[in-house]
Amino acid sequence: MWYTKLYMGQKSTYDEALIVEQLHHQDTVSAAFSKVIEHYSQPLYWQIRRMVIDHDDTNDVLQNTFIKAWTNIGNFRGDAKLSTWLYKIAVNESITFINKKKVQNNISLDDDSSFLTNNLEADKYFDGDEAQIKLQKAIATLPDKQRLVFNMRYYDEMKYEDMSEILGTSVGALKASYHHAVKKIETFFADED
Repeated sequence: MWYTKLYMGQKSTYDEALIVEQLHHQDTVSAAFSKVIEHYSQPLYWQIRRMVIDHDDTNDVLQNTFIKAWTNIGNFRGDAKLSTWLYKIAVNESITFINKKKVQNNISLDDDSSFLTNNLEADKYFDGDEAQIKLQKAIATLPDKQRLVFNMRYYDEMKYEDMSEILGTSVGALKASYHHAVKKIETFFADED
């Protein structure tokens, strides 16, 4: 898979097969991991941000994601895509973070909506308009798995097959989760009007 971008006026490429190979050699692992961080920081940031809402919390979870990836890079065999492996770590770190925050704030593990809505309203970095706030509040009412599937599909336009690898769930179940999430969001908007 080739990814080309303009970086500081120069054309740079990201060759995942080459990067994975370099990750398995002691003399190239550090430089290769730096390329991984550069390539995946932004998409992982937004995946995490849509789950934990707060900018500062997102940066913490992103850092934890890369630390966990770095400490486990020797275990990455390349059976799955590197992006799949990183997204899986990010998702797990996000869920762990949310659950820890809820315990710290004495919030039921089943009650995400008020916790996430409060984070959204308190986030000074959120720059969405009223419609975006309303959508985020609707998304916050979804159960963890539906919220995750909705975000991956709606915002990242991720294929169900890729989600299936990351989440370890069948494509059919993911399609059903997305469908239920959309219906709940539509109901939220209808009830708000």
